[in-house]
Formats: sequence, C-alpha cells, structure tokens
Amino acid sequence: MMSILRGLRTAAVAALVCGVGLSGALAQGQSASETSDFKQVKLDSKMVESFIAAQKDVAAFAQKNPAQQGDKVDPKIQAELDTIAKKHGFSNFVDFDDVGFNITMVLSGIDKDSGKFTDPIVSIKQEIEDVTADKAIPEKEKKQILEELNESLKNTPPLQYPENVEVVKQYREKIEQVLQ
Repeated sequence: MMSILRGLRTAAVAALVCGVGLSGALAQGQSASETSDFKQVKLDSKMVESFIAAQKDVAAFAQKNPAQQGDKVDPKIQAELDTIAKKHGFSNFVDFDDVGFNITMVLSGIDKDSGKFTDPIVSIKQEIEDVTADKAIPEKEKKQILEELNESLKNTPPLQYPENVEVVKQYREKIEQVLQ
C-alpha cells in the first residue's frame, strides 16, 4: 500500500511546477521505488480537467491530515482519499495520483518562458554535460552534483506517451493556478 506521503505528493505537484522538476525531485531524495510506483497513462482532456477540479478537495484534505511517514495508510484515510478521487471521476486515489504524476512529468519538461517541452531525460543529460564542462565548480562539489544527476537519470522513466505533452500544454495555465 502506498504511504500517505506518496499519496499526498500529488497535492504538492506545485513544488515541481515551480522549478524543481522531476529530475530535481529525484535528486532531492525520492528513490526509484517511489517513482516506479506510478504508472504512465495516456492523458486526455477529461482526466486533466478532473485532476484540476479535484485540487480544492485534495488541498483541503492535506491541510486537515498532515503527511505521515510509513508504509501503511490508515484505512480511514485511504477511504477518504478514494472518496475524493471517485467524486472527480477516478476509480480510486491511486489512479488520481498516477494522472498527477503524468501531468507533473510533462510540466517538469516545459520551459516556463518559451513553453517548449524537453524530455526530462534529455534535460538531465544536458545538465550532466554542463556540470562536467564547468571549470568553476570545485571538484568535490562537481562529483556530488554528478552523482545526484546520474542517479536522477537512472531513476527517471522515459516519457511513454509523447501526446501527453499537448494535452498538458492545453491546460497548463489552469493546472498552475490550482497548484499555487
């Protein structure tokens, strides 16, 4: 069963939207098992609209129920999360969370200024090249940064549904508004 932290992470997608990005989240301590818990799905407008509509309820739930560490979720909490998800057209909270992960994955690759999408794997590889070539970074720091980037590269799944990019771009402003 997912931990409450994983379940509520979708409510905190805003942190990823605000510039941390998928690779940054992985570099900041998420393990491969945490990201591999998610399933990539082909997004459609209805899924994204439902995700957006659910944010008010998810945020209210998260405020009343602070995240707790652990592998087991209290059945009452799980039932409440599932009820929120079902209210917005998802079969359960795991499905809602998977949609959130897919949206986040795409948002993490969209440049805020140009709106251009770059696959997170390509971005991480470019960061690795940039850090490797940067003579101003002290060797000890460079080694640590490269270790984190290589770990992120290893744990970042390739985008399985490239068509998700256009769906997310269509709703980008609305998604960012509800996640602020």
